[in-house]
Amino acid sequence: MDQPHLAVSGTTPGGGPDDKFDDEDYPAYSMGRAAEMLGVTPAFLRSLGLAKLISPQRSSGGHRRYSRYQLRLAARARELVDQGTPLEAACRIIILEDQLAEALRINAELKRGTPPHG
Repeated sequence: MDQPHLAVSGTTPGGGPDDKFDDEDYPAYSMGRAAEMLGVTPAFLRSLGLAKLISPQRSSGGHRRYSRYQLRLAARARELVDQGTPLEAACRIIILEDQLAEALRINAELKRGTPPHG
């Protein structure tokens, strides 16, 4: 599956701590904190990893770390699952939504004459 934004990129080279606050992909949240924020169990977050929706980075101690972007994907998954969508189908829907948003962004940039980036 081609997932345009689903990979975590980290901070920009040479970026300082302030850059991390604005970086959607910075893995700032532990599994416990992420689960608490989303109102889900750690097992639910692990299942999203198994379904290849999100791939959390690991801390030096081996603990999963999630970015704000990944938390948004997980929140969308929870929304779909709460509506009765099977987990695997919910993950596929989210991946397709993400791909569509990326394609629309690139198309808009091309129409403006701006070279696509990302």
